[in-house]
Amino acid sequence: MADTPMVAAHHVRLGSNSGQSMTRRDGIAKVTGTATYAADNHPENLLHAVFAGASIARGRVTSLDIEAALAHPGVVHVMTPDNTPALSQDPDQKTTPFTARIDVLQNDKVRYAGQPIAVILAETLEAAVEGARLVKATYDSDQARIGFDDGEAFDPEAVGISTPPKFSTGDFEGNRKKAALSASVEMETPLQYHNAMEPHAVVAEWDGDHVTVDMPNQAIGLAKPGIANYFGIPPENVTLRSPYLGGGFGSKAVLFGPQMLGILAAREMKRPVKLALKRDQMFGPVQHRSATRQSVRYDMDADNNLLAFEHKANVSTSSFDNWLDGAANAGLSLYATPSISVSHTGTRFDTGTPGAMRAPGIATGSAVIECAIDVAAEKAGMDPLEFRLLNYAEKDPSNGKPYSAKALRECYKAAADSFGWKDRPLKPRQMRDENGLLTGWGMGTSIFHAPFFPAKARAVLRKDGSARAETSGADMGQGAWTALWQMAADGLGMAADDIEFDIGHSDLPDGSVAGGSAHTASAGGALFAAGNDVIRQLAEIATQDKDSPLFGAGNERVLGENGRLFKAEDPNVGESYIDILQRAGIEEIEGRGRGNRDKASTETYAMFSHGAVYAEVKVDPDLFQVRVTRLVGAFAAGRIINPRLAQSQLTGGMIWGVSFALHEEGMHDKRTGRPLNNDFAGYHIPVLADVPHLEALLVDEDDPHVNDLGVKGVGELGITGTVGAIANAVWHATGIRTARYPIKIEDLLKGAQALGA
Repeated sequence: MADTPMVAAHHVRLGSNSGQSMTRRDGIAKVTGTATYAADNHPENLLHAVFAGASIARGRVTSLDIEAALAHPGVVHVMTPDNTPALSQDPDQKTTPFTARIDVLQNDKVRYAGQPIAVILAETLEAAVEGARLVKATYDSDQARIGFDDGEAFDPEAVGISTPPKFSTGDFEGNRKKAALSASVEMETPLQYHNAMEPHAVVAEWDGDHVTVDMPNQAIGLAKPGIANYFGIPPENVTLRSPYLGGGFGSKAVLFGPQMLGILAAREMKRPVKLALKRDQMFGPVQHRSATRQSVRYDMDADNNLLAFEHKANVSTSSFDNWLDGAANAGLSLYATPSISVSHTGTRFDTGTPGAMRAPGIATGSAVIECAIDVAAEKAGMDPLEFRLLNYAEKDPSNGKPYSAKALRECYKAAADSFGWKDRPLKPRQMRDENGLLTGWGMGTSIFHAPFFPAKARAVLRKDGSARAETSGADMGQGAWTALWQMAADGLGMAADDIEFDIGHSDLPDGSVAGGSAHTASAGGALFAAGNDVIRQLAEIATQDKDSPLFGAGNERVLGENGRLFKAEDPNVGESYIDILQRAGIEEIEGRGRGNRDKASTETYAMFSHGAVYAEVKVDPDLFQVRVTRLVGAFAAGRIINPRLAQSQLTGGMIWGVSFALHEEGMHDKRTGRPLNNDFAGYHIPVLADVPHLEALLVDEDDPHVNDLGVKGVGELGITGTVGAIANAVWHATGIRTARYPIKIEDLLKGAQALGA
């Protein structure tokens, strides 16, 4: 036994690659056009599919005339409810919270405008498009229900991903009675549509009962068994490839009807089929953000300390499913208060079903909360930052747990100093620029959960010193190809350029969901652990080898870095991975890993990322056009793996905040239920000129509890404080608070008339 000592401790340090602002590993492929997105695949003998959408929002199809479409040269088949076979799983059955009820030509019901009612298959895309135009439908229609005043009210059983619709804590009524001051805000937020640069698409090819699917997807590990269930085949018979996504923002985390129709058509035709959505088809079958009507109230004592917080949200969903944005939960962990009451009600619209959209719940809820906290500060006669600091939460007010880490004070200060907040006058309409434009400064607090999903990864070290790491994770533009690669390399103790790395394929270990700002922590943690497992095995070989300088290391820590194992206490004592493996005659070592979060930490601590955003707006005093001229944010999110990518994600979220506050609104005709602005001409989003100055600062934060590596997410954090900051800046410029987003010229004009301004 003395000749073969075992290693009791070994470790690979995170840091030689992580923490570096590496450029995107996939950047060259994307700018040169060699990155293969789903719709870029063209198998031999490919058929093109285009679906015809319903022109009503509620009712049934009484007849479909497809003769003209079938007579069109190039059209080979038209799928309708009359000839489409049933799936193995009821498309209205929801097996998990990530499952949506979908429309796949199983009956003649119409539940929203744009719902697929027929699929045209043709030899060319042009023929399929023209064939879809030639399909003639007649309907038995009912009046569309669009908007809160016309929709069907109901009490939901859950909001978001299985969260209770109501929550309360503390003596809410008793504290409200003690209040010396109260402040309340009522606001609406509109339907918003994801509209990623890459529309949803699918290319499907069957070989017997095995199907290969190219499809942009944020959750390959969930999609693979989902496809299998719909088609009655074993999960191992599904190959799903999704190496590149042109944006997702939550819309590509579940399976949708058009994708299943493409796979179904390929099985029926026994030929590969491609179905790619047009831009106008993104406004219906592939989810959106719920519309909301919200009221928020804060009650304060005579010293301006919060006593009670109330948030009510009426949230839209579809007529046939139950996803509701959890807007009223956004403030549960935000500001210190001894009593809380939040509640959700629902209203059914005749639209497609909503779903998770960047910062679900928190984005919509904080957009109103941040206005309400500013109104409370105004009532108290305090600066908004001073008021927030007075009511700073040292513990999560919803459950009393301490935060695993919270550097929000540092975020407030860093962004305020950079912005110049100390020069802000307290009253509105006090600042004008050299051109006479009203100038306003506003702020908002950013917050988002720090979840952790079960993810798996594999790493292999070969005797020639080469290595490979892999997980099925997804890069939808956030930089996963790069950040996960850095973490995989650190797990192996090698330079990132020296390892092969792969993601985006269902044959790889399940990297879990790329969503919820958890992917870097979850999949990255698994990759790091897989590399550590390789080093553990390698260290055991070396410390038991009499010819190794590490022989007999015993309980001393063995570290791996730059392809070399060495003693922590004496870095000069060690040897290369190549020498260890070649002397042992071992071809390769395979390591497996899972990300880890201690269950006790989850039960003990509240886990969030935090930030602060400051906005400057300029408003024309006559026309009331609003321009955001400066945005400065500071954010704390634990260990930052790649600062360049983190800042990119944060600035992207801040830009989306500009979009939410001033531009985005999905509009439907109340008579027909049809989308009115289902293109980028009518559905407005910001361009570069809308955000002339944008700054995202990273604040150091050590979180020893959130997971083994102290990593949190940033993808959804940036939007959550920005929307309210802009609205508060508009108030500071004009003295006007509007009752809805996006903030519109006509609402400001009405407010100005009421003020006599």
